Amino acid sequence: MTTTPTTETTPVIPVPARAATLLTGLGAAATAGSALMSWTWTSEFPGDLTYFGSPAGLQWLALTAGLLTLALLLATQGVPGLRWAAPTRSNNAVLYAAAGAFAVGWFSVIAIAVDLGGLANLEPGGWVLGAGSLLTLAGALGLPLDRRTHVPLKVLNWRLFLIKPIAWIAYLGAAAIPEDKPVAPVLTALTGGAVIAGTAVLLVQGGHLVNHWLRLGTVARPLPAPRELPSLVEVLLIVVAFGLGLFAITFGIDTEYGELFIGYLLLAGSVGAALGKSGLVPRLRALTVKYRSVTTGAAFAAAASFPFTQTSDQYTSVAANILIFATVALGLNIVVGLAGLLDLGYVAFLGVGAYAAALVSGSPASPIHVQFPFWAAMLTGAVVSMVFGVIIGAPTLRLRGDYLAIVTLGFGEIFRITMLNLNGTTGPKVTNGSNGIPRIPDLNILGWDLGKPTNVFGIELGRFSNYYLLMLLVTALVVLVFARVGNSRIGRAWVAIREDETAAEAMGINGFRLKLLAFALGACLAGLAGTVQAHVSYTVTPDQYTFAEALPPNSAFLLAAVILGGMGTISGPLAGATLLFLVPKKLEFLSDYQLLAFGIALIVLMRVRPEGLIPNRRQQLEFHEATIPAQSTGDAATLTKAGA
Repeated sequence: MTTTPTTETTPVIPVPARAATLLTGLGAAATAGSALMSWTWTSEFPGDLTYFGSPAGLQWLALTAGLLTLALLLATQGVPGLRWAAPTRSNNAVLYAAAGAFAVGWFSVIAIAVDLGGLANLEPGGWVLGAGSLLTLAGALGLPLDRRTHVPLKVLNWRLFLIKPIAWIAYLGAAAIPEDKPVAPVLTALTGGAVIAGTAVLLVQGGHLVNHWLRLGTVARPLPAPRELPSLVEVLLIVVAFGLGLFAITFGIDTEYGELFIGYLLLAGSVGAALGKSGLVPRLRALTVKYRSVTTGAAFAAAASFPFTQTSDQYTSVAANILIFATVALGLNIVVGLAGLLDLGYVAFLGVGAYAAALVSGSPASPIHVQFPFWAAMLTGAVVSMVFGVIIGAPTLRLRGDYLAIVTLGFGEIFRITMLNLNGTTGPKVTNGSNGIPRIPDLNILGWDLGKPTNVFGIELGRFSNYYLLMLLVTALVVLVFARVGNSRIGRAWVAIREDETAAEAMGINGFRLKLLAFALGACLAGLAGTVQAHVSYTVTPDQYTFAEALPPNSAFLLAAVILGGMGTISGPLAGATLLFLVPKKLEFLSDYQLLAFGIALIVLMRVRPEGLIPNRRQQLEFHEATIPAQSTGDAATLTKAGA
């Protein structure tokens, strides 16, 4: 029985393949070469892009994008010495890299024009960048690409397109109302929500149009067998890969201004997609599976090396808080990702651990007046959080779905309000109310005072570097616990409950007991992170543990980190937490529009990739079941009894 092919290898723009290859190569070379030229005449634009032969800021990104596109183009053409860079020989990798060059190039041109007041502020290098990146993308669209034969155009409900004009009407109405009127803040909030929703609708519909036009897909072609390499060389390749990853992450964290960070995100996304399509990522994944212990050691060593790349504590403080946020997200991943319990008040367990550690760590404001050693304070925070998890979970975990979410949301608010009221006036004096517990002393571990600079191999590590290394050990412990529990019989039972609790209980699984165990373990891990957070921040106050706030950690951001990164995985919440902590901090230059841009980005990302950035295989199949080729039914005469 013949079947109609669902994929083809054709260009989007019908031009000869040789001409498209030449255009792409020339454009990529021009994009990279523009980094060595002046982009603007004045140093007022962040990064000072006025020098020749000395790339800075966004110019480094353009140079990287151009060289990567050129290297992948030569690799797909089979140039000796570069064929290893594109084992699949798919031109889609070239297209993704070219799209990154175009995005970085034109974002830079537009940013210069907006910041300095017009395109007249561009120097020749800026014009070469714009023309070269546009030529690169146009040429890549003329290459033979792996495409689907048909992609139906998805059109959103017409009512959704009314949100945008309604938002403008609401904006004009809000502007006409005096600010001292009680209705003004409410109307302003509604206007902001309508603007976010309307913009997201337009972006999603634009994505559907682009998808319908490009029809990009994957053509199944056998990968050539990798060349046999000595074990030492393969291990070195893993080490080099993690070293490059450390450099890339460090560059993103160290970005000094918002324009550079946005360009970094644009380039990082395109590079990840390009390397995935080229076949390099699957090859590296195969090596990491082959050498698991080396991979684990290399990952830990790369993370531990971060403080040694910094000259001050400015960014190690950000990294330490990212690890705290990521560790709590991993704990929530047990509750939400494995057991499928929607918890909207999870940040309260972080607060329980922080308050418990603050009370027993020797703070002058603590009414207990005791100072436990480091290990005892951490155990206290973890155990108290676990006890609270059991106390809250026992009467509520018989609920399901939205009802459970409402109860956990209430618990989060009850915790915050209780901490406010234990101030000696409206309740016993335990937490000092809104003033919190200040002056929490730095940890001292076996004579190592984490509050004082540490000299390691002649390199001085500051206070936040010390706490970063401590938090790295805590994160490694939480990752180990998650991995062991997730692959155990209990972890498989949690997944069964998540998929269908009724069916799981019918098969003999005690749903209530296992859900309570997930709740308690997740609370314990959050409390463990809370004990370190209390010492990092010096002060613990109730307003740090709310449901939603402009900056993490809070319950909304924690849940978003798990879902955005990929539920049920280890690397997913780590990546999601890193992005959700960095993006709001780096977008501070947008001022009042910070949350607007952040909300639009989240909506579009979850619409385009609902399974998360790093999903497990099950979730990929669930969200993209329609794109999975149907299995052949075979000839009726050859069906066996089992297959009938």
